[in-house]
Amino acid sequence: MSLFRRIFGFKSDNEEEHIKNEERGKYMPEIKLPIDERFTINFKENGGKFLYCENLQEIKESLNAILEENEWSDKKAFVIDDRLTALFEDIDLGFTKSISESTYFLSTCEYLISDDGSLLISSNQIAEKKLQELPTNFIIYATTSQFVESIGEGLKGIKSKNKSKIPTNITTIKHFKTSEDKNFLSYGSSSKNLYLLLLEDL
Repeated sequence: MSLFRRIFGFKSDNEEEHIKNEERGKYMPEIKLPIDERFTINFKENGGKFLYCENLQEIKESLNAILEENEWSDKKAFVIDDRLTALFEDIDLGFTKSISESTYFLSTCEYLISDDGSLLISSNQIAEKKLQELPTNFIIYATTSQFVESIGEGLKGIKSKNKSKIPTNITTIKHFKTSEDKNFLSYGSSSKNLYLLLLEDL
């Protein structure tokens, strides 16, 4: 800005636009992005890798691409959820129930949390294991119907889906960066190298 503009208070077009935006933010309701867009933005900011798929065939192709990219094709996948072994039985994943034998963890999740881009999981996915015990590499299979606004909404969903027996060991995974990329915000958390395979089911 020139000296004259500073002295006489002339405003540039950009400054006027900025003021208009501030006025809107102050007096008008906040414009909220759709739930899926907010999740995607926050998830990527957390360091997650996102693959959107329109059908199961694309899910399988994306899974194969992940394995090839990371040279995991001949490695074993730690799997707790037996539905996944049936779903991907035509792909040679080398399923194992032993963490020490595995290179990556293949799982589902309970919900995808839009507010902070985290994944809500429970004993349905990880049994009674702690995140620190699981492999560093995660491949999560989820669907677009699993988007919720907040952790609170996700907890309500878990409760309503499991009325006879509410799962235990409920936690979120939020930090998807390798240890070199950690900062003070992720200190003490269990960071995972995480790929999300998201199937359109709505």
